[in-house]
Amino acid sequence: MKIGVIGAGVMGRGIAQVSAMAGHSVVLFDINFDVLQAAEQGVTKNLAKAIELGKLDEAGMKSTLSLLQFTNSIADVKVDLIIEAIVERLDVKSKVLAELAEINGEDTIYASNTSSIPLTQIAAGFIYPSKVVGIHYFNPAHIMKLVEVISAEQTSPEVLSKAKEYVSSVNKKCIVAKDAPGFIVNRVARHFYVEGLKILEEDVASHDVIDDLVRSSGFKMGPFQLMDLIGVETNLSVTESMYSLFNYDQKFRPNRIQQKKVQAGYYGRKSGKGFYTYDK
Repeated sequence: MKIGVIGAGVMGRGIAQVSAMAGHSVVLFDINFDVLQAAEQGVTKNLAKAIELGKLDEAGMKSTLSLLQFTNSIADVKVDLIIEAIVERLDVKSKVLAELAEINGEDTIYASNTSSIPLTQIAAGFIYPSKVVGIHYFNPAHIMKLVEVISAEQTSPEVLSKAKEYVSSVNKKCIVAKDAPGFIVNRVARHFYVEGLKILEEDVASHDVIDDLVRSSGFKMGPFQLMDLIGVETNLSVTESMYSLFNYDQKFRPNRIQQKKVQAGYYGRKSGKGFYTYDK
């Protein structure tokens, strides 16, 4: 199967990597050439780390890289399955998917990696609504084992089945979720971030102490480390979307501390500064 991944940010490059490692031919598209270069470097670094850990050999790395095409020309994205991993805005997603539909037609499957936008809403404005499905990875995509497959009201059973087959092919654990706000994981995990931010806002503890306590409880990362990894602005966008979808229930209220970080351009690892400071 030939896969097209739209968006070469941290999530997109991870999806492209795992797809290529599973033997799929992959076209990774982004309009920003610098982002594409960073993606290629990031994937190469991840594969080298896998070799170091004994999870991959040199032949596997060479094979994976040979299956990856990095492009800033959307015309190159002529594929069997598209997975968009771009900004959490319905208007942007709809515009890009419409362009891809003109290139690919009705035989292609159009998947969204959206964290919170209803799939039924995405499909409603699309020329081939029955071909829309959710394939939702978790960050970092090359490590996290779980993938949610979400069926819109319009998704055909055949498309849902093919999406599940794809997830199995990349050696991920597939769960099928209904098209509800936040699906399963983000609905549960939203309070991991929101409550951490409330504790910080109330000056109960500093962000690094909160992260230390969470890690000592068995989590790989604390909420502030994870927001920096995902992107503080991406995480905020998902919270704002879910706040609206749940009719402004206060338990989903976005936090002013996070909003100020975004206003300052402190997006986390990608910008060199978030709740922590990083070497770029």
